[in-house]
Amino acid sequence: MKQSLQLKFSQNLALTPQLQQSIRLLQLSSQELNQELETILQENPLLERTDKNDDGSENISEFVSEGFSRQELTDSESTTQKNEEIPTESSSQDSLSEDYFGGSSSHRWEENNNPDDDNDYTFQEAVAPTLREHLISQLKLMPLSERDQTLSMFLVDAVNEDGYLEQSLAELEALLPGELEIDMLELETALKHIQHLDPPGVGARDLSECLMLQLQLLPKEIRDENKNVFELTLQIAQHHLASLASRDYAKLKKTLHCDDESLRLTQQMLKQLNPRPGSDFTKLAAGHYIQHEIVVKKVRGHWLASLNDEVVPKLRINKLYVDILKRNRDSSNQYLNSQMQEAKWMIKNIEQRFSTILRVSQAIIDQQSKFFEHGEIAMRPLVLREIADELNLHESTVSRVTTRKYMLTPRGVYELKYFFGSHVATDTGGACSATAIRALIKQMVAEENPKKPLSDNQLTEVLSKQGIVVARRTIAKYRESLNIPAANLRKSL
Repeated sequence: MKQSLQLKFSQNLALTPQLQQSIRLLQLSSQELNQELETILQENPLLERTDKNDDGSENISEFVSEGFSRQELTDSESTTQKNEEIPTESSSQDSLSEDYFGGSSSHRWEENNNPDDDNDYTFQEAVAPTLREHLISQLKLMPLSERDQTLSMFLVDAVNEDGYLEQSLAELEALLPGELEIDMLELETALKHIQHLDPPGVGARDLSECLMLQLQLLPKEIRDENKNVFELTLQIAQHHLASLASRDYAKLKKTLHCDDESLRLTQQMLKQLNPRPGSDFTKLAAGHYIQHEIVVKKVRGHWLASLNDEVVPKLRINKLYVDILKRNRDSSNQYLNSQMQEAKWMIKNIEQRFSTILRVSQAIIDQQSKFFEHGEIAMRPLVLREIADELNLHESTVSRVTTRKYMLTPRGVYELKYFFGSHVATDTGGACSATAIRALIKQMVAEENPKKPLSDNQLTEVLSKQGIVVARRTIAKYRESLNIPAANLRKSL
């Protein structure tokens, strides 16, 4: 084969460093953006934050030197998001506990209002004891022998965050050295000591034992007030939790020889118990906050989007370095010049990021205006392509903008992705949003007769009468996504 040289012209898209930075900033959440900025501010001395300009007005960026005008900022290579060719990013306690009991978690905070601390009003999490510390502090106050106290503390270490003993006593006995000659009776006695501590129900080995412990610790006047109901509750907690969880009321009434009223009072007593006695001492994860970028308000009959000033970083070029570069324009200072260019890119890309978020948000609001007026039932089908075509952007750009970006509305805080969804055909040839169908299901379940809850087939028939053709399995999928139990589990007395 003969070798030859040929000239060939072709077009391809080259991702410049500025475009790569723009894409990266666009897909970051507000928290990640602040982290990225902190890193860049430490590496680039020419870039700095500013809360307000010299004239008192707030702005995203400020150029304090006449030698570097705003026009110079835009002289860098422009980014064309329409032609972007980067793939779009992809977007248990048992049912009895969740249905019948209300767990609680401590989340105690204290505010530092000391006027001598430079007006620092930040919230600080109060130091709270853990469940283990709380139990051990009580054990130390009990008149126990050193051996019993040591065994009790050993069992405390086997209690999990919910307050349950994770391992059986036989397994724990096998972990102890044989020379201590500890028998099962001693371990059972130590467990009894723990089960009489606060919170009630701690140290239980299963849900049934946890509820039994709490019932036995109820004040005597409550137990004697309605003795029959109390004894019935003990029987259900000890032997019939599975039937109660499955709402098999007919079986319960037949087995326990009780009526509807007694069973209803039993349910009320069980609902006052806590299936997770250790939950009050479980520390909530800190730092998981949602910060909205967009605020939606109705102005003169129109829904308008505006940026949240708290999340928009105020950046500017450091005046000292600008003056140095002005005085030494003819000299070669490659490092400062490169840092200056990077600072300009950063400011421009930050402005472009929030400008794009605002444009996309306003387009979503215009498309979903009925949602803001009437709620989820009025949500219309919407896909990323519609917003991309309307704003002349690439679909992947819209995907990045709507991921982990949040909008504060009069109806709550929503991720921008929330306003996009699939659709279901209607009898009239139109389409209904999946979000609207979920809202209808939720509304119908809330209004149903609790003694005769609607099945998935009945929900399908009701929607069909409204012109919305949905399969039963689709109704089941939407119902499960709303955490709505099946009809037999929603039945009540």
